[in-house]
Order: sequence, then structure tokens, then C-alpha cells
Amino acid sequence: LLDIHHRAHRSLRGLLDHVSGLDAGALDRELPGFGMPTVRRQLHHALAAERYWLGVLEGRLDVDQDEDRYPDAAALERLRTEVAGVTEGYLRGASEAERNTPRVMTTWGGRERTLVPAHVVLRTVTHLFQHTLQFQFSGFDV
Repeated sequence: LLDIHHRAHRSLRGLLDHVSGLDAGALDRELPGFGMPTVRRQLHHALAAERYWLGVLEGRLDVDQDEDRYPDAAALERLRTEVAGVTEGYLRGASEAERNTPRVMTTWGGRERTLVPAHVVLRTVTHLFQHTLQFQFSGFDV
């Protein structure tokens, strides 16, 4: 699971390196078919979702709408580094039993759900893949 997480973030780091040459206008240009309407917001959303789900695993609801704090690729890379570090810390610190045993967790809106922590981490990886894949189908040249 840690290897999968590292590979996903290595790919995201490469994408952030690639878009780092874009000016603010290009990063914030609305693109048809995007889940989030701009490159910057798409990348922020994927990272904020990982931060949210790791918070759920640790008993917090990290739902800050702070995308304006990340106006460019360099700022998004700082967020990526922070979020990846939190996930890695969780994976290194959680026992195999903790990662693989279903338990009740509180999600958005106070909703209680029975989730398997390892599946939650995999969800963040597939979510990241889903949103970065949209670049290929949006007409955005990356």
C-alpha cells in the first residue's frame, strides 16, 4: 500500500512539474468536462480529498475550503508534499490489523460508516488517478 501511495504521488509530482510552467491564466482557465473546472482546482481537489480521508481515519473532518491558498503549481506541490507525508505517516504507524479491520468512522455530515482503512487509502489513490486522467480527455495539453 505504501508503494502504491508513493507511485501515485511520484506521478502527481511529475504532473505538477509539468504544469509549473503555466501562468495563472492557464491554470485557472475553465475546461469543459472537468470535474472541477480548472487545472488548479482539479489538483487542489484531489489533494484536499486525500487530506479529508486521512482525517477521517484519524478521527477528524478536515474540510477546509482553502484552494485560494494554493494559487500556483509551487503552492500545490507544497500541499502535495504535506498531504503525502500525512498519508505516509499513517501507513507507517498503523499496524496491519488496524489497516485491514473494518471500523465505524464519522464522515461528512456526521454520517457513520463502516470502512476498512486500507480501502480508504486506496480510494485516495484511485481518486487521484480519476482526476488526473481527466486531463487527457479535456483537451488540455499536458
